[in-house]
Amino acid sequence: MTRQSKAVKVSPVQDEAANRGAPGDATAAHSGAGASISANDSTSEATSLRVVRQARREDLPALLKLAALAGPGMTSFKPDPAALEARLERVTATLDDRAPTAEQGYLFVMEDVATGTIAGVCGIEAAVGLEQPFYTYRKDTIVHASRELNVWSRMLTLSLSNDLTGYSELCSLLLDPAWRGHGNGALLSKARFLFMAQFPERFGPHVCAELRGFFDDNGQSPFWQSLGQHFFKIDFDQADYLTSVGKKSFVAELMPKYPIYVDFLSPQAQAAIGVTHRDTLPARRLLEQEGLRSGSHVDIFDSGPVLEARVADLRAARDSRYLSVNIGADDGSVPPVANAEPYLVACLGLGGFRATLVTGRPERRAFTLSPLAAKALGVKQGDRVQVLPLKPPRADAI
Repeated sequence: MTRQSKAVKVSPVQDEAANRGAPGDATAAHSGAGASISANDSTSEATSLRVVRQARREDLPALLKLAALAGPGMTSFKPDPAALEARLERVTATLDDRAPTAEQGYLFVMEDVATGTIAGVCGIEAAVGLEQPFYTYRKDTIVHASRELNVWSRMLTLSLSNDLTGYSELCSLLLDPAWRGHGNGALLSKARFLFMAQFPERFGPHVCAELRGFFDDNGQSPFWQSLGQHFFKIDFDQADYLTSVGKKSFVAELMPKYPIYVDFLSPQAQAAIGVTHRDTLPARRLLEQEGLRSGSHVDIFDSGPVLEARVADLRAARDSRYLSVNIGADDGSVPPVANAEPYLVACLGLGGFRATLVTGRPERRAFTLSPLAAKALGVKQGDRVQVLPLKPPRADAI
């Protein structure tokens, strides 16, 4: 798991929309085919519309309140004013093209349009492991054989690895539990993919996401208890925190340099390897819908799975469409559309990126938005927007 001080494993607030615990409240049907889109926003849009946008300095107080909700393992998003302020400065430098690749990162907030409340946060690190080592365990297999005894055995091992160096990382995903439902978790998690599809040159060829591993009913990680604590002599939270603030030298200094035979671990630890925390399963499904899959790496502290994908293979990169905006009537109504489905919609822009969730359907190469949705996205009649069905076709769905 050890990651850059700015790139951190996502962690849940219960079933929060983090990569480690997002609410599975995305109730959209599969996408339909068509040439253009008309959004059939509900009549309650004024009280339900949320937008995901780039975080700004003035969001710091709200971000601190959100960070206070984060549980153990949310290492990149702790309620530390100095750290969060530095992260916002880093985001600004990234958007202004003043940050080197090793320091580039993006932080987004989900804002309620009606109240201005910041309901969630999510991030992307452009490239991990360039400034600080990014450690995982790689699952390998070693075969031992004796010709004389006619005996052979296949042994699973874990090897300390920097294989994911240079990968982009999805991180810091956290949804206030009060805002669960109405597709908020799905919007927060998936808006990042729209951004990556718009600006693929700002990311590595591959992307990863660390998921929270298995913890028992007492909040203990059997993998950590069977392995990590014997080398570090500190508790899980302290080790996880040290990696979040960039103090990673202890990992290389204290972790074993040779492969670890999994059979030497406790049965509980063996069973936990690569297992996703139950609160994180909805978030995992959202990520898998976008094309990420479990690979051969797990977190070095709790053995949670690391999902991976080629950026070019992400659903948003393959299936996003860019259509003209058509704005509905001034009274806020939008003509009903047959078989309308939820769509993610984003304006085009770097610092001005904004994404929201509306209901619509392809129609004459235009995407009809209510005036409220258009205003929330900062678009006007005839502007181009990026659109993507909230869910993949059922044939591709997880």
